[in-house]
Amino acid sequence: MSYVDGFVTPVPTAKRDEYRQHAADVAVLFRQAGATAVVECWGDDVPPGKLTSFPLAVQCRDDETVVFSWVSWPSREVRDAGWKAVMADPHMADAERTIPFDGRRLIYGGFEVLLQA
Repeated sequence: MSYVDGFVTPVPTAKRDEYRQHAADVAVLFRQAGATAVVECWGDDVPPGKLTSFPLAVQCRDDETVVFSWVSWPSREVRDAGWKAVMADPHMADAERTIPFDGRRLIYGGFEVLLQA
């Protein structure tokens, strides 16, 4: 069964190009580690909620945009091994030092694919 890691994070709107480059650099590492796809989505129609919403969940500020991303893997086992490889890659240390967003507000989780139509 395939597996997906999902992410939601606020990114300073002025750092869109910097974020895109960061995401492209990290995507190479994920693909080398066995990921089948890396998708990065810049918020375009992400309404603020009163009880729940993407902006509320990541404490999005007025000068930030919500980014929704996912990494697809062939299985949980490939994903677990892939993450170990990505985190051990020396390029990841550089990427972690230069992330263009507040990583403390990133929401992350791993998901077993239940349906893909």
